[in-house]
Amino acid sequence: MLFSLCLPRDEYSVPVVRHLTRNALLALGVTDDCVADIEVAVTEASTNVFKHASAQGQYEVRVDIDEYICEIRVMDAGTGFDEEALAGSTALEPDAEQGRGLHLIRSVVDKLKLESAPESGTIVYIIKRLTTTEDSVLRRLAGSAAAVD
Repeated sequence: MLFSLCLPRDEYSVPVVRHLTRNALLALGVTDDCVADIEVAVTEASTNVFKHASAQGQYEVRVDIDEYICEIRVMDAGTGFDEEALAGSTALEPDAEQGRGLHLIRSVVDKLKLESAPESGTIVYIIKRLTTTEDSVLRRLAGSAAAVD
């Protein structure tokens, strides 16, 4: 299953992304805890777009779900950022009011990758292994794929 959204770069788009992602995952039978982790990650990544991307206009969120993983890409057309400087900022002050988003995403997903280029924007790749309920649509899909092989 794949869905992609082009959204205005503003704070009102974040609940839309979170709601659609959450409802799709729940309908497919992903467990509540796993859905909550993905909600945190997509919320933080989308929030970073309107807080840090300097370009006006839209950003895109692409959510790709298969029987085992959820891969999310959050893409903006901003000015990009210095990846080396960001990589060097691994320490987070306990009372910091900003800079927690990527640390939070890393703590709830299996893989986080950032790609950024000056004047080309940023792509945030998020991958999370899915845990599903026993009667989930995704388990049935996995079972029918195994039967075909």
